[in-house]
Amino acid sequence: MRTPRSFVPLLLVVAFAGCDQEKGRNERQKIREQDVPKVLELVRQDIDRGRRGVREAADRMARGFLVEDPAQQEREMRTVMRRFQQPPRAINDLMVSPISFVAAVGADGEVIARDAEPDHMKGFDMGEEVPVVGRALEGEAGYELSELPSLEEGEEPSVTVIFAAPARHEGRVVGAMVAGLPLWRMAQQMSRQLQLEHAEAVQGGELIWALFYRGDELHYHAGFPPDLRELVPSHEERQAGLEESPGGYTGEFQQFGRWYGYGVLPLPSLGEDVGAVIFRSDPV
Repeated sequence: MRTPRSFVPLLLVVAFAGCDQEKGRNERQKIREQDVPKVLELVRQDIDRGRRGVREAADRMARGFLVEDPAQQEREMRTVMRRFQQPPRAINDLMVSPISFVAAVGADGEVIARDAEPDHMKGFDMGEEVPVVGRALEGEAGYELSELPSLEEGEEPSVTVIFAAPARHEGRVVGAMVAGLPLWRMAQQMSRQLQLEHAEAVQGGELIWALFYRGDELHYHAGFPPDLRELVPSHEERQAGLEESPGGYTGEFQQFGRWYGYGVLPLPSLGEDVGAVIFRSDPV
């Protein structure tokens, strides 16, 4: 089992005795040298694509905000938004990004339509509930991590990176385009990409997984091993480790006879106390 004393700062080299412990150290080294740079690259790509994508969507959709008949406006906007992720009229940045929705928000802050039906977002006052959307309606594009309230009974709130850009007609802001990227989908993307990058190692028996944390919350996708979730460093442990090594740190533990390395990587570009935890096992 992992203990808090197994925490090792990212750049600290510690001598270990025994081949099993050497494997634990080797996996931490792979996380530092291979996985951390890839995760940082993926996060940058997702942010850049989201920002560019909603700006292009806002440019394309500007005239749609001028349609006077509400039913016609909703229908036409939804049709156009569906094409954003479908060739040949796709917006490439939205098509390749793991976003979960695109929505058109009227000048009053309420969602006119999203890109799917049933549309539980319609009428939701996103301008009031999500500050970055309110700022877009004032003319400022941006992104931020937000907690979207559940719009369906029984669903938990969604912690989502919201991208928003103002739609302008003749210089006047007539609405905003919004795209959402949930943390769990980013975690899914990261796990899959890391596994793909090291397909030969995975075929040889290595396990590679990633999830996100925000404060004391964990955000992961379906299929993430439950036994690894139980071994994610606690919020208090992460804080202690990041105090010693603010850029991130690694550690190791043994489970069911197999050694794992793990890395805690803060991602301030996504928000305060937000980051990723990456796991790698030996190939036993």
